Amino acid sequence: MEMHPGSLFINPHHLNDWKAQELYYLRMQRSRDRMERKNMDEQNQCQRKLRVCVATCNRADYSKLAPIMCGIKSHPDEFELEVVVLGSHLIDDYGNTFRMIEQDDFDISSKLHTIVRGEDEAAMVESVGLALVKLPDVLQRLRPDILVVHGDRFDALALATAAALMNIRILHLEGGEVSGTIDDSIRHAISKLAHYHACCTRTAEQHLIAMCEDHSRILLAGCPSYDKLLSTSRREDYMDVIKSWLGDNVQDHDYIVALQHPVTTDIQHSIKIYGLMLDALISFNKKTLILFPNIDAGSKEMVRVMRKKGIEQHPNFRAVKHIPFEQFIQLVCHAGCMIGNSSCGVREAGAFGTPVINLGSRQTGRETGENVLHVRDADSQNKIYHALELQFGKRYPCSKIYGDGNAVPRILKFLRTIDLDEPLQKTFCFPPVKESISQDIDHILETQTALAVDLGGTNLRVAIVCQRGRILKKYVQPNPKTFQARMKLLLKLCADATRDAVGLNCRLLGVGVSTGGRVNPQEGVVLHSTKLIQEWSSVDLRTPISDALHLPVWVDNDGNCAALAEKKFGQGKGVENFVTVITGTGIGGGIIHQNELVHGSTFCAAELGHIVVSLDGPECSCGSRGCVEAFASGMALQREAKRLHDEEQLKVEGMDMKLAEPITAAHLISAAKLGNSRAEAVLNKASTALGMGIVNILHMMNPSMVILSGILASYYQAPVQNIILEKALVSAQNIKVVESHLEEPALLGAASMVLDYATRRIY
Repeated sequence: MEMHPGSLFINPHHLNDWKAQELYYLRMQRSRDRMERKNMDEQNQCQRKLRVCVATCNRADYSKLAPIMCGIKSHPDEFELEVVVLGSHLIDDYGNTFRMIEQDDFDISSKLHTIVRGEDEAAMVESVGLALVKLPDVLQRLRPDILVVHGDRFDALALATAAALMNIRILHLEGGEVSGTIDDSIRHAISKLAHYHACCTRTAEQHLIAMCEDHSRILLAGCPSYDKLLSTSRREDYMDVIKSWLGDNVQDHDYIVALQHPVTTDIQHSIKIYGLMLDALISFNKKTLILFPNIDAGSKEMVRVMRKKGIEQHPNFRAVKHIPFEQFIQLVCHAGCMIGNSSCGVREAGAFGTPVINLGSRQTGRETGENVLHVRDADSQNKIYHALELQFGKRYPCSKIYGDGNAVPRILKFLRTIDLDEPLQKTFCFPPVKESISQDIDHILETQTALAVDLGGTNLRVAIVCQRGRILKKYVQPNPKTFQARMKLLLKLCADATRDAVGLNCRLLGVGVSTGGRVNPQEGVVLHSTKLIQEWSSVDLRTPISDALHLPVWVDNDGNCAALAEKKFGQGKGVENFVTVITGTGIGGGIIHQNELVHGSTFCAAELGHIVVSLDGPECSCGSRGCVEAFASGMALQREAKRLHDEEQLKVEGMDMKLAEPITAAHLISAAKLGNSRAEAVLNKASTALGMGIVNILHMMNPSMVILSGILASYYQAPVQNIILEKALVSAQNIKVVESHLEEPALLGAASMVLDYATRRIY
């Protein structure tokens, strides 16, 4: 046999010497080494890149998927992105919205025409069937490691069914939510087919766990669209966007965005509501941007109603099939109101505080912020018109129920943790988990916290406070004397705390503000303040803080906050009726009656320091005479201490007083303890005045407990208890006076507003 110099195919039996045999085996070994290296390189390449297929069916789901697609595309060394477009994206009547995907510079791997026209129930079923016929070829060609599916559309159900039957892993976005109609059934069906879940809220996470999904495969990410809308909603060119869609004469917050979809389980009723909504909008006579409904059964009839009423030709209306998401954000953010039954109203609009009117049953069960007014039985034009009157032009606190702008990084990190060697077969957790540990992207329990602000006469303080009342971090600065400097410092400290909260693994639920003066907590406005805080009347605190931080904001008087702090963390915990009295620079407090804080009709219900106990007493800071505060406050005691000092009747033997040291109430108390009879007389008079004021409160409110808070609480506790025993009615004499154990009642009270009231509302 003749041997070619480079040949590997040598028969060792035909070799005549040992050198030829050695050459043969050496070449065979090198060949095996090359093959092994090639196999290892292929395995490493496979392990290094995760092939992710994102399937989008319509304009709505693309707004949620686009941020994820951008994130995947920005990491080409880790992920390989495939994009499949189907559904209404490819229909001219719905704007051919696949073009915006191409404009966003995404390569579309496959376009599938899956919609059977007819816009009725049968057409929806046929569309699902057509998608199931076409999808296997595409998925077999793309061979993705994981398919990302969004939401609750019938197209998404076809995608999840095809992928599950072809043993392709599925990541489902926005599972576990509740919204009413057939969408719930489809969404939950997709969740049962999916292997992994990225949900938006803790309630949705709990629903998935209750559905027996493995909580180790559930990511609480937030809504991906928030990543985009929170970063682009405050663009300076928003008026250009508004005018391009509604004309040059329209103003900010002076137009309506309308978006109503059919309810597939009650088509005729939803068409009726649509007509009533259009009639109400015509009567309301405001510029209105109205979007065409989606492709669900009944949409064709809704379009007929719109055209029959001449909406497309009406001067107040602009009817459009599609608006790019970035521009739609601007339009919703600056609208005077949004009306309809779109999920955008109960989800995205809350991030801007835009007023929303939700019509009918389509979003029943959705978690909403306080910006949403539900009109479940929208059975008359007058009812919808009245809702427009109530909502139009209002602004609400920004809500982060559905996200904080960091969903995409969490989802990408979650994708990196997926082990393709794990068994593909799903396992379910039986029985349902009742109290699960919610996990974030790092699989660590995030601490739900509040950002608390205390605007005092001397200092401005900001703190991050956890659910148990522990202050995780505190910021203290002198309170500026002017309004502008004070607001600038307040926003800076809040921004610093928000950044630090991320490092502390805290999820801020909102901002609570405690401030002196009379406060309208419903509007978040300081009506007028005490003399201790200058330039602090008619101040809207809620709007600038909410706009800057994208968080809901609560504001209340410092006395009311002290009562809330005791109710949640202190002596008032579990007590149904009690009164908190602050004994500090001034005298204030708060009243808890039947577990609720009492504000009164003009928000001055708990001005306890201004109960008059003497008609000819000393002048009070409020302008009256004989108020409790004029006798018993720190300022009143300091005034008396200075008087005694000027008369050289304050200092007694044993007192440590420096020449340059300012005279305070503490010197008066010290002198009394060392036997100064004049100081004792002043303090007895102050204790009696405070005790009589509290007796009046007992006779009016009949609480079961009085809690003294502030720097003078320890001194006043025993004398006030004695005054009650002497002067109160027999039925009130056994009411206990206790001293507060809280070191930071104002901050804790501000935090409690957030921790108690920032719970998600479920309609």
